[in-house]
Amino acid sequence: MNPETLPPVDSGQVELTISSAIQTAAQQTYRSLSTASERWQCYLNCLCLETVLAWLEEEGVPAAPAGSRVSLPNIWTLVNGTAIALEGVRVAVIPSETIDTSELRVPQEWIDVPSWAADYYFAVQINPDEHQIRIWGYATHLQLKQQGHYDWDNHSYVLAAEEIANDLSAFWAARELCPNETARAAIPSLPALSLEQAENLLQRLGNSHVLEPRLAIPFERWGALIEHDGWRQRLYEIRQGLPEQRSILQWLQSGISQLAQELGWRQLDWQSELAQARGTQSQAAARAFSRPLTIEGKSYELQVMPIGDPAERVWRFQLQPSAVGEMIPPGLTLRVLSEDLQPFENNEATAATPTEQLYIEVALVSNEGIVWETEPQAEGCEYEILRF
Repeated sequence: MNPETLPPVDSGQVELTISSAIQTAAQQTYRSLSTASERWQCYLNCLCLETVLAWLEEEGVPAAPAGSRVSLPNIWTLVNGTAIALEGVRVAVIPSETIDTSELRVPQEWIDVPSWAADYYFAVQINPDEHQIRIWGYATHLQLKQQGHYDWDNHSYVLAAEEIANDLSAFWAARELCPNETARAAIPSLPALSLEQAENLLQRLGNSHVLEPRLAIPFERWGALIEHDGWRQRLYEIRQGLPEQRSILQWLQSGISQLAQELGWRQLDWQSELAQARGTQSQAAARAFSRPLTIEGKSYELQVMPIGDPAERVWRFQLQPSAVGEMIPPGLTLRVLSEDLQPFENNEATAATPTEQLYIEVALVSNEGIVWETEPQAEGCEYEILRF
């Protein structure tokens, strides 16, 4: 766009200045992405997110990205927008470079993917050349579903400006006076994908010649694919030309991948009865991998370790408190699932009484993917596929 300043601010709208520090960090973070369009979309979304979060912090409003920050690139390279957890509600922030405020256009993913859907949607103008962001209005999920027009060509919902509340003070007032306001419409679950279907889609859409994978297949299949955090991450890796980032055997050979380190994974060297359970003294058998978790405000450590020789593919998933002497409370569950999120026999352990650790041991076939989860859910964690 031409470097024009945004139109005058109406009462109740919010105009923010993008700091030079945010701009510099965003430029450096996403400069390695494979295409110019991906770099630009990530750049704009990063400017928008960080500037809005800084504003909310100044206003004393607790807010954070709804998921893991590490996962933001695998969303932004595919779909415009970011979800923010804000005082008990979920807000999707949708940036646009256009100076036309006649409509709010929201990608269908933020409306019809159940785990992505928000309560409210902020319409945001962004002009990076002028270092300006304006939040010019907001709408609810219910409004977009009931009053919005669906654009079949772009897979998005479009709501006319006259249907949009353009006074942000009304948003805060509504949250204070009507905290239980019905903001979301009911949406059905997406059809589940089989592992074979997912693998076929990953190979097809991972081709960099597919410029807009979100428009290349029917939305139901696309939505089901990207709702699975692990498959969405793998699609991102394939499109960026990256190797498998969560291959446990690869971690044993050459160390933990950079992306996994960003999630908190680290390697432990340890000697225990488990490592020697089958009489092996190999160095690899004396290694474990761990990442920190926070569950209901308490710190834990998830460990993944081989039982004996890693080549035999018998692995133990273990959860324990980070602090010595702490106990896992009754009711907390550690669970592992197949790559397509299916349970299997003896796939979970639940604390019946205060306990020092929970663990699950599984025998795996070559290249099998396993997903772990806890209940209650660990804060800021998404499904990740560990490959064995």
